[in-house]
Amino acid sequence: MGIFRVPTPKNEPNLGYGPGSPERKRLEAELKRLKSQKFEIPLVINGEDVTAKDQIEIRSPHKLDQVLGSYHQGGAEEVKKAVDAALEAQKTWQHVPWEHRAAIFLKIADLIAGPYRETMNAACMLAHSKTIHQAEIDAVCELVDFLRFNVYYMTEIYRMQPISSDTVWNRVDYRPLEGFVFAVTPFNFVAINGNLPTSPAMMGNVVIWKPASTAVYTSHILMKIFREAGLPPGVINLVFARGSAIGDTVMKNPNLAGIHFTGSTPVFQNMWKTVGENIASYKSYPRIVGETGGKDFIMAHHTAVPEEIATAITRGAFEFQGQKCSAASRCYLPKSLWPKIKETLLGQLKEVKMGDPEDFENFVCAVIDESAFDSITAYIDYARERDDHEFIAGGNYDKKKGYFIEPTVIVTTDPHSKLMEEEIFGPVVTLYIYDDDKYAETLHILDETSPYALTGAIFATDRNAVMLAERTLRGAAGNFYINDKPTGSIVGQQPFGGARASGTNDKAGAIQNMIRWASPRAIKEALVTPRDWKYPFLGK
Repeated sequence: MGIFRVPTPKNEPNLGYGPGSPERKRLEAELKRLKSQKFEIPLVINGEDVTAKDQIEIRSPHKLDQVLGSYHQGGAEEVKKAVDAALEAQKTWQHVPWEHRAAIFLKIADLIAGPYRETMNAACMLAHSKTIHQAEIDAVCELVDFLRFNVYYMTEIYRMQPISSDTVWNRVDYRPLEGFVFAVTPFNFVAINGNLPTSPAMMGNVVIWKPASTAVYTSHILMKIFREAGLPPGVINLVFARGSAIGDTVMKNPNLAGIHFTGSTPVFQNMWKTVGENIASYKSYPRIVGETGGKDFIMAHHTAVPEEIATAITRGAFEFQGQKCSAASRCYLPKSLWPKIKETLLGQLKEVKMGDPEDFENFVCAVIDESAFDSITAYIDYARERDDHEFIAGGNYDKKKGYFIEPTVIVTTDPHSKLMEEEIFGPVVTLYIYDDDKYAETLHILDETSPYALTGAIFATDRNAVMLAERTLRGAAGNFYINDKPTGSIVGQQPFGGARASGTNDKAGAIQNMIRWASPRAIKEALVTPRDWKYPFLGK
């Protein structure tokens, strides 16, 4: 026995994938290998592959004639099997010593960073239409960071113990939740797909994991790695099913102990409503942890550097086609800087190439599917019909070969346009140009415009302007950036999450999130137990 110390986590370095580099050669070989085979992807319940009647085809968003495989879509019967398997696994998993749980997830991290690195990146490029740069920082580096840092945070939680008094030893037992955790993951970050089911499992919980249908391909590979690392059957059960098949079986199950969610605000609100309507039937109050939408901003003061603002817009709005919860979607720019910002921004966008992520010169690829394409282009069409919206870049789109939308920049004179208020989740950014002397007033407009509060950035060289923005916008963003774009949070450096309509702000990749998956039990042990019932004050 021993008081074990886990390795001190460090952020996984990004590989460059430059021309002729060893990692690029390995990646190109893996892309070729994956395209040469078509996966038939099963559900994974109690550690076993489970097939279903319905199979759904998986195609690359940027190349619709490229079939990657198909997946089995289960129904209520398969979902019930997954719940039963999780509850059975809980009987043993909750008693597995923490160091053995830690070893499994540290091994998962090393497998992803090592032998599966090219597989994860290639799969992310093919199924999610990410450039290699975006795939590397997501499907490998951030996911590896989540796993390693969460193991470290787990041990920090276990170290948090109370003081003891004479003849008493006090301690806290951080128990897993009673029941199962329902993890619902999105398409846009493979790292989130890996983090949401593993963080509760790491703390001794069992999980039903439902990824977005557009993330099945990479989720399948992750599940393969989990199993290879020795994760016991039933601890994480991977299900593909429609919401209707999940409703009663999961959301109304008395054993629902928690929800770990990343996705749209309406879906999360509906799940919360369902929990509220069934609150009396649960064995315990379910923990609800969610990160939802964003309407992320860039605010510039007249003392900012125009080239820095333009670069923040190009990278912040258009990397991964703007399909990040943190993507810059609205900008407030001072009139005096606007000509130079515009010149620089348009110059950068002229150099930006769009197409297949396998062409390493492309900066922008396709949006994830037809539903997203139609939703995003509806905003473009709306803006095109309004006199108070001016297109200065992009605005074109096509879905014949893939779901391609040009990086689009729109200038509006209406700070309350729906393009300034509503989440678009695509490569569209809307700019509002304000008079320099209305900086403070514009800060308040920004704060009160959108219901979201996820990320935001302020650009200024005047420290008073920075302080005013930091104070005025204190509630407007859970991740606030000074002189940097509002994307690219790093595990262990900028814990991620927002409030208001953007979620519960439980900070993925931080100790705040991990402690949500524990139910503390305070234990007092009397080392010398009293034998006389009388207290001193009772004496004559």
